[in-house]
Amino acid sequence: MRLKDKIVLVTASTRGIGLAIVKKCAQEGARVYMAARDMDRAREIANTFTGVKCVYNDATKPETFSSMVEDVVHDAGGIDVLVNNFGTSNPTKDLDFANTEPQVFLDTVNLNLRSVFMASQAAVKHMAKQGGSIINISSVGGQVPDISQVAYGTSKAAINHLTKLIAVQEAQHHIRCNAVLPGMTATEAVEKHLSTDFRNLFLRHIPLRRMGLPEEIAEAVCYFASDASAYTTGQILAVSGGFGLATPVYGDLKGKDNRR
Repeated sequence: MRLKDKIVLVTASTRGIGLAIVKKCAQEGARVYMAARDMDRAREIANTFTGVKCVYNDATKPETFSSMVEDVVHDAGGIDVLVNNFGTSNPTKDLDFANTEPQVFLDTVNLNLRSVFMASQAAVKHMAKQGGSIINISSVGGQVPDISQVAYGTSKAAINHLTKLIAVQEAQHHIRCNAVLPGMTATEAVEKHLSTDFRNLFLRHIPLRRMGLPEEIAEAVCYFASDASAYTTGQILAVSGGFGLATPVYGDLKGKDNRR
């Protein structure tokens, strides 16, 4: 019960990594609020857990970032942990640098970055009274340049730096801010949008040779949300099976020569 009685708000929380975070935090004793656009689905999920409620958030409506925080504070009396899990990209339009339309780039960066900035800004106003923890779900795509999704990668890189800025500037109020960077994770979205051939190609470059599980991302989030990380802030933690650590030719050479 590492999060017993802590008030936790999780955005984009009805599927995948977000839902795994909700489950883990609830299991650890937190009072969890699921921020979601599809409130019917959120309520259906929340009713299967003890201590889980819902608040409305639509990332395309900027005013709902502050309203969701206010709804949590009004209902629970405060907020201890904010998990900024929202992030989006359209792989059919978010292409390489030369072929991505400027408006697609700007819209994607704006949507992803403001979701973290605005939600965090709303939360720190209340966390400043007693301290708190902000955890941003970024991506290894913000650390390692890819051959496509230029907007998504740029937005995640910006979120990584924003994480450090928040950590430094809000430390005086005993507010910590850290980021968790998932690699390829076995979610419904990955299964739906990435072909088996592409997944296998990607896995060749992961030293642990498998996709991550949403529950493994949730474990990292739980650590940053708990008092076990009370002296940890401004950290960018990749949970990616070692992706990006090895030489670029790792995937081509691994297994062909035991001396390599």
